[in-house]
Amino acid sequence: MEEKKDKKNVTVVEVIESGPLRISGNFILKDMKRDAENAPGEVWLCRCGRSADKPFCDGSHKIK
Repeated sequence: MEEKKDKKNVTVVEVIESGPLRISGNFILKDMKRDAENAPGEVWLCRCGRSADKPFCDGSHKIK
């Protein structure tokens, strides 16, 4: 019998072509000082460096 994976425990990191990283699932996001943490369920992280809301994507990569 094949063991079923619990989707609540899966974390997926998706690289969006010419866009951000999409991280979804069960994970903890900590700030640089590690004094605050959050378990958001989904985040979009900037890869282009243009976001005014780093480390989160604000869609600035779409502006040319």
